This record gives sequence, C-alpha cells and structure tokens, in this order.
Amino acid sequence: MITDTKERIVAFIQKKGRVTAKEMVDFLGITRQGLFLQLAKLLRAKKIAKMGKSPLVYYYLPEAAVQNRGVAMDSKITNFINERYLYVSPLGEKQFGMVGFSLWCQKTNQDIEKTAKEYVLTQEKYDKWTHGGVINGIDKLQSTFPKVYLDKLLYLDFYSIERFGKTKLGQLLLYAKQSQTREVINELVALVRAPIEQIVVKYEIGSVGYIPPTVRREVQLMKELERQLALPLRKLKISKIRSEIMVPQKTLSRLLDRVENAARTILVKDTGVHENILLLDDAVGSGATLNETAKQIRERGMVNGKIIGLAIVGSFKGFDVISEV
Repeated sequence: MITDTKERIVAFIQKKGRVTAKEMVDFLGITRQGLFLQLAKLLRAKKIAKMGKSPLVYYYLPEAAVQNRGVAMDSKITNFINERYLYVSPLGEKQFGMVGFSLWCQKTNQDIEKTAKEYVLTQEKYDKWTHGGVINGIDKLQSTFPKVYLDKLLYLDFYSIERFGKTKLGQLLLYAKQSQTREVINELVALVRAPIEQIVVKYEIGSVGYIPPTVRREVQLMKELERQLALPLRKLKISKIRSEIMVPQKTLSRLLDRVENAARTILVKDTGVHENILLLDDAVGSGATLNETAKQIRERGMVNGKIIGLAIVGSFKGFDVISEV
C-alpha cells in the first residue's frame, strides 16, 4: 500500500495520464497548499512535469530515460553526448545528454550503441570547421556576395547537422525564440556568454551592435542577450524599419529577396566613429543582414578597425535557409 503523498501523486498521474490540481486534491483529500508543496518537490526532482498556464494546468509524468539494455557504452562516447546533445520532446520537455539521446533513439527505432558511435563521428566531421571554439563562416559569405563588408563572420555552432538535426545551441535558440520562455533564454545565454566574452577580448572589440528582430515578441531574445551579457562596450544604434507587413528575413527563400529586405529594413543610426566593432545576430542563413549592416557602417566612415560578425548559430551550406528562427 502506498502511503507517501509524493508516491500517491505519481501513481495517480501514472494511472490517469494527465491530471489537474483539483483532481489530485479530490483524490488525495489534502489541501491545495499541501498539494502544491508536494508538487513543487516532485517538479524539482523531475519526477513529474506540467504544461499549460493558469487557470488550465496539467501535470503528467515526463518521458523516462531509456535503459541501455545491458549495453556497455564507451565512457568517452557517453561523456561526448552528455556535453553535446539535447532532445526536445513533442511535449516540449528538454532532455540533455544520454538521457535525451536514448529517448530519441527509442522514438526513431534506432540502436543506441550503434547510433551513438555514428553521432560522435558525424559531430567530429563538423568539428573540423571549428577553430578556437568558433566556426569561420567568411568563406561562405565571400562565395555568396560580390562584395563582403565584414572582416570576419563567426558562428558558435552550426544550426543543424546531417541526420541528427538541430545542434544543442540550435535547439535552445529555436525554443528560446518560439516559446519566449525566460528559463530557456537563460540557459542559452549561459552557454554563449564565455565564448562571446573571449571573442571581445581576442579581437579587441570596442563597440557592439545587436541586430534587431523583425517579429514583435513579448520577450525578445536579442534584448535579453544584450541585458544579460552587459558587455562593457559602446553600443551602436541599429534599427529595423517597420512597414505595414513585416517580412522576416529568414522566411525568404531567394537570396536577392534577402539582400533587398536587409537593404530596405536595416538602418544604422549611429553617427560616431568606432574602433573594432562586433555585430551580434542570433542565426545566419545567407548573412545578408550582417553584410548590409557592415556596409552601412563602412560607407559612413564609422569604423577605424575591423567589423566582426558573430552569430549564435549559422548554416553549413553556401546559402541555406534557416526559416524556423
């Protein structure tokens, strides 16, 4: 017989699938205050999960970690995946590392040990483009545009890789923007803070410009990134010119449309002269926005040094459409 209240809650949720707080109060015969005290403990321990917003909130059991079925996974592979992998379930649950990888393998009916080895090999192939913790994307830009106004274009990671889809940073960026959840945004900023600060030091950056978003959101990722990073640098004034219908850059599939969109909507309002400038963007598909911003800066004689473009994630191919973010 189950006597512990937390165990009774878990058993009740397991039986019903998903339940409301009222249903649990009625079943357990305890006060709402007592229930929420137990729910808070279970949520912290990740024994249960919840979805929805008040007044309609449901509690359910998160997807349990899949057992390796006796497979002795190589510790190097396990550590690699624990550091690099993130799985987001259809219900929006984040599962990092081997737990998430095992769940993904189960969902896609793939052997865990074999697929884990293939994941490491695939990541290592893409890691060949990473030097000093960043990916150099300037070659891609030079092969796309007749004139490039950036001195460097850097990514912290690719947005996605073959077969395995979005990278850890790619997943966090997508859901940080789509869900506007501060918890996910905070996780993303925590991961990118150190490499961004290292780039600032390495390239002796004196000023920073944040590429403004097109889509209006209650919580803007770039604003949160600016606020939380709090870089001790001069800030460039960069604006987005708004029209009756705002067309996000990344929804355009033709390069010429992206170039035109950037040229007509990005406005560098700053009038000062800067030394080395860092332009920060969330994701780079074609690079049209960063290149247009750098073009305006150079044509107005606003920089004495270099202009470094930096994106949290970038596309791997020459002109690849990152349409989701």
